Amino acid sequence: MDLSKMKPATGSTHHGKRIARGQGSGHGGTATRGHKGQKSRSGYSKKIGFEGGQMPIQRVVPKFGFKNFNRVEYKAINLRTLQELVDKHNVSVIDLQFLADNGLSSKNDKVKILGVGELKAKLDVKAHAFSKSAKEAIEKLEGTTEII
Repeated sequence: MDLSKMKPATGSTHHGKRIARGQGSGHGGTATRGHKGQKSRSGYSKKIGFEGGQMPIQRVVPKFGFKNFNRVEYKAINLRTLQELVDKHNVSVIDLQFLADNGLSSKNDKVKILGVGELKAKLDVKAHAFSKSAKEAIEKLEGTTEII
């Protein structure tokens, strides 16, 4: 090993250009900021959405509508889908876990049973909500509806 051959490990030194350190550095004078103008001044910071004095787009575009943050989103499942499940798997109890296992909802979804289609089997259905027609159709065949 020779002291004249020592050098730092690769990647350990990475100096950027040293600006505003005199003319001899090549980055003196205006210190890479160009001549005059707002961006050359000290303390300049670009405000978000600033468009050089033009009216910003977020102030030009009108606001409209209303988003209810208390809204409850349900995953809708029709009676005909339940009948298809019964034909395929020959079950009498349908709950959230069964629906999740068959890819109709995720385990975190709130499920609402809707009355579209025809139900022929007696079922015990457990869900978060039922439409009036779905509830009547299930109970007409002596099935049960349970709200979780």
